[in-house]
Amino acid sequence: MARKGGTDKIKGKAKEMTGKVTGDREKEAEGHLDQARGEAKKTMGKAQETARSERRDRT
Repeated sequence: MARKGGTDKIKGKAKEMTGKVTGDREKEAEGHLDQARGEAKKTMGKAQETARSERRDRT
């Protein structure tokens, strides 16, 4: 299964660093938001995998 949220986290880190280097606080904030979105997707993916696994174990 593909790692969910990884792309968002990487993209967010790049935006954050670009914002820091250029002094663009809005870009930096967007980067933080993308990273948080990626972490949320990752957590949701883990929860879905756990739910699927538990359903399989019950049958």
